[in-house]
Amino acid sequence: MNCEIRKIRENEYYVLDDFIYEAIFIPEGVEPPPKSIINQPDLQVYIRDFGKEKDDICFVAEADGRIVGAVWVRDMPDYGHIADGVPSFAISLYKEYRGYGIGTKLMETMLDELRSRGYEKASLAVQKANYAVRMYKKVGFRIVDENEEEYIMVCSFSQ
Repeated sequence: MNCEIRKIRENEYYVLDDFIYEAIFIPEGVEPPPKSIINQPDLQVYIRDFGKEKDDICFVAEADGRIVGAVWVRDMPDYGHIADGVPSFAISLYKEYRGYGIGTKLMETMLDELRSRGYEKASLAVQKANYAVRMYKKVGFRIVDENEEEYIMVCSFSQ
């Protein structure tokens, strides 16, 4: 699949509303929540006022003339937060674009960007049942903590 990975443009920040919804892991056979769930404070932390802080970085995947995926980080008190100054990841793709390596390309692009900006590490939280756990491990994340439902994963950069 032909896909371009690029930095998001300021006038495209609105797409993060779609992608935070797409990032919600829905196990097989479970009814998806209403789109309004993105208004919950624990999800708004990922997208509210995105682009206003120095740690707000986003790349998008563009295919077929439209944005089909996004990866973004910010220093936020989200599920994967491990320490101030450590950016937390969010990533998602529209369902029909999953399984083509686009997510891996997005992750690798962001990790390269964070490394080049001098960050020491980045973190994320992921549902244990989410197939993306394999991809996160493949790009360099390791499990550092867990609870009943989620892994907390960290990618450390050697300077």
